[in-house]
Amino acid sequence: MKEVRFFYVPNAASQHELPDEEAQHAVRVLRLTAGDEVMLMDGEGTFYRAEITEASKKHCCYSITETQPQPRQWAGHLHLAMAPTKNMDRTEWFAEKATEIGFDELTFLRCQFSERTVLKEERIDKILVSAMKQSHKAWKPRLNGMTDFKELMAHDFAGGKFICHCYDQPDLHPKVLLKDVLKTGQDALVLIGPEGDFSIDEVRQAEQCGFVPVSLGKSRLRTETAALVAVHLMHLANEEQF
Repeated sequence: MKEVRFFYVPNAASQHELPDEEAQHAVRVLRLTAGDEVMLMDGEGTFYRAEITEASKKHCCYSITETQPQPRQWAGHLHLAMAPTKNMDRTEWFAEKATEIGFDELTFLRCQFSERTVLKEERIDKILVSAMKQSHKAWKPRLNGMTDFKELMAHDFAGGKFICHCYDQPDLHPKVLLKDVLKTGQDALVLIGPEGDFSIDEVRQAEQCGFVPVSLGKSRLRTETAALVAVHLMHLANEEQF
């Protein structure tokens, strides 16, 4: 018996054919044929059981046999904003693992000390899709491109707002542990700086905009590790009711 495979099909309920890249994988790699069963995910909370009706070099068509709305696995809207690392492999690793854990939104920050100010959003998006399929997540994280730190500060955000940094100065608010201030069911936005940390002016600006300075613990972490820890803490805090 063949293992049922998952495919990402935006607006799957109103379509009848796999997107080109998914179709090629289904036909050329997995050798699926008419009559095989597949699972489709729309990235917006629904799985669809479907049957392949046509499998050719150019097309892979399907017919939906069952609609399966998925329950939310965590409460609140979990948003992580980070400065991408100089080595993109590390940022891509984070994007994959954070999606496997579960979160809702990813923003990349352009900060004063950023060593990388451009990135290939299309590649990151493909990694999010792949991780979503691998971990059977019903929701695809929203991906925002490079955003200036000051621009993010100008956006309204109704939930908890937190900034992780390494400074220890008397003119800054004292840091608290992120795990102690996250509230179940509350939307949360956590900022993670570049390898050289946020600038002191950026930390001050964040505090003025209502961001709470937080620590992830006693260990000094790489950017991508800190970002993953933050996502995991947000996820743990918000899955307790489920």
